[in-house]
Amino acid sequence: MINRRSVLMVGACLPSLGATQVFPLRPIRIVVPFGAGGIADLTARAVAQKLADELRQGVVIENKPGAGGIVAGEAVARAEPDGHTLLLMSNGTAVSAGLFKALPFDAQKDFAPVATLGFFDIAILANGNSRFQTLPELLAYGKANPGKLNVASINIGSTQHLAAELFKSMAGIDVQVVPFNGSPAVLTALRGGQVDVAVEILGPMMGQISARAVRALAVMGARRSASLPDVPTVAEAGVRGFNVASWNALAAPARTPPAVIATLNAAVNKVLAQPELRKQLADINVAPAGGTPEQLRELLGSEIKRWAEVIARSGVPRQ
Repeated sequence: MINRRSVLMVGACLPSLGATQVFPLRPIRIVVPFGAGGIADLTARAVAQKLADELRQGVVIENKPGAGGIVAGEAVARAEPDGHTLLLMSNGTAVSAGLFKALPFDAQKDFAPVATLGFFDIAILANGNSRFQTLPELLAYGKANPGKLNVASINIGSTQHLAAELFKSMAGIDVQVVPFNGSPAVLTALRGGQVDVAVEILGPMMGQISARAVRALAVMGARRSASLPDVPTVAEAGVRGFNVASWNALAAPARTPPAVIATLNAAVNKVLAQPELRKQLADINVAPAGGTPEQLRELLGSEIKRWAEVIARSGVPRQ
């Protein structure tokens, strides 16, 4: 007959199941607030593949596009805070905080930052046959002819649209920012001469630039693009202090254990240092850049503040 006291003593000597469990216990899901095939999706998939090898666990991508990233953000904010569900954050996350009157989550309180993944350029583009060969020429014309320039972007409230509004404000020129329903429509209008210039993500436009159907007048970030080293930044071309770039990052639900965040952060930074992944990202015009959770928290906070001010100043209606 088994003595109950003996069973209890044996049980006490065994390590608890929870103490032996090591993260990750099952496949990790990265929820991407954009459709398949875009820069964010391609970045997430490239990183996911390397993370799977590093963490020795599957990493799957789940695309939940639409509604300014709200659907994806809500799904992650409500997920179990155990590190197995992550959000692909972007500057769109920061824009939504100022664009929508109410959100089902707080971007700064309901997520635990993990690390940035990379930054990618936004450019000011002209038709290949445009009379504007340089950004200073465009600026000079805009100042001499108020209200006569048209700048295309994708839909109202997008990063491209708000970047165009910020450019207009900081350059001190009176131009009409014309939103279109998607990048193909922007390209059609630019190539067809319906608009003077466009503000768009650089990567998908590289083929058009290589074919000389489109000319890049300037990139909007702090540094020149490695893909177009001869193209100046907007700041170099005359708009001092201008610095806008798109970025992607990973975040977990709030209350995810610090040890899990540390594991994820270390893994992300390790894979971003791998030459193969760096080349993969460079091929889609993404500059890999990891960092600490604290740096991502600061980036998100500063971006929320900046875009809220642009939204208010440009009169974009809150949705």
